[in-house]
Amino acid sequence: MTRIGIVAGEASGDLLGSHLIRALKQQRPDIQFVGIAGPKMMSEGALSLFPIERLSVRGYLEVIKHLWGLLKLRRQLLNHFLDNRLDLFIGIDAPDFNFWLEKKLKNKGIKAIHYVSPSIWAWRKKRIKKIKHSVTEILALFPFEPALYQHEGIPVSYVGHPLADMLPLVPDVAGARETLKLDPSALVVAMLPGSRQSEVQQHADLFVQTAKRIYAERPDARFLVPLITRETRQIFELVIFNEPERLPIELLFGHAHEAMEAADVVIVASGTATLEAALLKKPMVITYRMPNLSWQLLKRMRLQPYVGLPNVLAGKFVVPELLQDDATPEKLADAALKLVTDKDNLLEIEKEFTQIHHSLRQNTAEKAAAAVLAYLK
Repeated sequence: MTRIGIVAGEASGDLLGSHLIRALKQQRPDIQFVGIAGPKMMSEGALSLFPIERLSVRGYLEVIKHLWGLLKLRRQLLNHFLDNRLDLFIGIDAPDFNFWLEKKLKNKGIKAIHYVSPSIWAWRKKRIKKIKHSVTEILALFPFEPALYQHEGIPVSYVGHPLADMLPLVPDVAGARETLKLDPSALVVAMLPGSRQSEVQQHADLFVQTAKRIYAERPDARFLVPLITRETRQIFELVIFNEPERLPIELLFGHAHEAMEAADVVIVASGTATLEAALLKKPMVITYRMPNLSWQLLKRMRLQPYVGLPNVLAGKFVVPELLQDDATPEKLADAALKLVTDKDNLLEIEKEFTQIHHSLRQNTAEKAAAAVLAYLK
């Protein structure tokens, strides 16, 4: 039996991990995967020693609050891996957690592959020195990343992004609206406040107040809010309950893809969901709020003027970003309504996002599996 240690830290990593596990098992059904996995990875057979939610912490203050528990968990995981010999380790994103594990395992002679380059192109560029000592190889999702690692002599493979393989080049808007029982003529706004509880707590009231302003301008508007856990749904429900005006907001359990595909415009917290919206060719307003101290620290380390993945990949502001103090209901509503009425801009956005889709469509799971299997031979 071949044993691979694997650790994912959030929903996007769980998606990547599930595709990779499936592709590897098609060629090597004897492989056993063990570590920290989400529901999608577990459905492919991965054994999770701890809940993935334990790693879903973002922002300096949040990390500090949970630091002791994270350090203890990481030490327990390392001891398990060393006591139950691994043939290989794969860390999926969660860089601050996984690079430490990878370095410890690599020093013990265990190959360590890191799947998803951290955003060294956006902030904390000096991390690449630490990465060089921690990993055996990097699997990069974006085409501009390999050159950064090659310059430092770090083995790297560009594998593309699995969402580009999964999503059609032309979205089926009518089909998605029919599935969700939406009026074909309505203005549909998809609102994605994030996958973590801390993100939804930051964004729920902001999004409800934004919906209120859009609805005042466009009474035909309908709002879809996909949420992936019972806890995040409860947070958003409470905000809606405390809003005296009844708004046409529908909470969905999952179904983020369908909600965005059906939408005329998307209001989305910065993260992987912005990439999915781009691959669905949707105009969007990218936003984000976090505790102010975390924002002040992060702002000082930024290397680019944009944070949203669609803008990073395009190398320019294709869609607006309203972050922190600029993230107000008035500004978000105005930006969203402006997007849906500017026809020339909508065509330009579709063109840019189609180019991004083609560049990321690389048969990712198979490419990543091939890179992993090379070390198992």
